[in-house]
Amino acid sequence: MEPSIIVSLITGAVTIATVIINTRASNRELTHKLETQQAVTETKIDSLTSEVREHNNFARRMPVVEEQIKVINHRLEDLERENQRKSS
Repeated sequence: MEPSIIVSLITGAVTIATVIINTRASNRELTHKLETQQAVTETKIDSLTSEVREHNNFARRMPVVEEQIKVINHRLEDLERENQRKSS
């Protein structure tokens, strides 16, 4: 076999090996970045879920508070009317 063919085969093999090594390293780095980003996203989702639960709890309680305010206002009006009758 001619020396130029042997050199070409060796060069090709080294090139392929280098590409494979670089690709694997790049893949590991990308995988690490994706895992980190996924962890950050999950943390943010957990935080938002907690905030939504707090809001939903607040939203459930507000109609009760509004009803209690209506009752208090009626009681105040009744007391004011009674107080006006007594003072008249």
